[in-house]
Amino acid sequence: MARLTYPLRPWRGAVLLVAGTYFLVPLLASLVFTVDVPGQGFTLDSYTQIFSADGFTAALLRSVGLALCTVALALLLTLPAALAVRLSGSGRLRAVLEVVCTLPLVVPPVALVAGLGTVLKWGPDHLATTPLYQTFVAIQNPSFPLVLVFAYVVMALPFVYRSLDAGLRAVDVRTLVEAARDLGASWPRALFAVVLPNLRTALLNASFLALALVLGEFTVASLLGFQPFAVWIVQASGDNAQLSVAVSLLSLLLTWGLLLVVTGLARARGTRGARSIRGARTSRKKEAV
Repeated sequence: MARLTYPLRPWRGAVLLVAGTYFLVPLLASLVFTVDVPGQGFTLDSYTQIFSADGFTAALLRSVGLALCTVALALLLTLPAALAVRLSGSGRLRAVLEVVCTLPLVVPPVALVAGLGTVLKWGPDHLATTPLYQTFVAIQNPSFPLVLVFAYVVMALPFVYRSLDAGLRAVDVRTLVEAARDLGASWPRALFAVVLPNLRTALLNASFLALALVLGEFTVASLLGFQPFAVWIVQASGDNAQLSVAVSLLSLLLTWGLLLVVTGLARARGTRGARSIRGARTSRKKEAV
């Protein structure tokens, strides 16, 4: 079968050049700013001081923990709902779920923080004599503020839902479940052993988007008075601007690395799936002969 080839047009190269310049020039300027110190010349002190900086490790681990909890809770809320709507085949339920999951896009983070702040202030005043008072205190623990997880889940819902919805559109979920059930599989086994493996790419994409959102979020955490990684970077810039820029570059490289890992896993899964399909077709041809 002949491969289709597309001629490389000049305007495509120009667009790629402009896009590459737009993204790379600020990064190169930031890199030069961190390694070129006036009066000292080339130095890597900004990067060697990162891991020994006050609060760096605690802020990074706090953000990673918040990100993992956000990913787990967002998937736990969105995936069963999306599967139930897809299996029911109800267009009205799908429309309701889509509106609910995409609604946070039109709610500014400042408004979300204002609502959370009102609830957090109202709770201790009215629930001081009830066991729920300790719950309000626990979710605001500065070492691991669970209230940020709840806020991040709401903010990540549109991205998680869109990724899962795209994956579900590419898979005939009802046919897979019915086939598994006809072969004697229980509902949990049909979902975990048949449906979820086919949604692996969608789950990875949703997890990456939620993870990137949490690692880079500043507004909600700053206004609520907590210090995850993004807030720590801004506060560190007041003492050492070069250190904060160096940390920002490393966090950007970390995000890109996660994106490459997700892409590699998705491609590996697609390659294995294509090989299995070709092997099945070959075996069928042999049996027919």
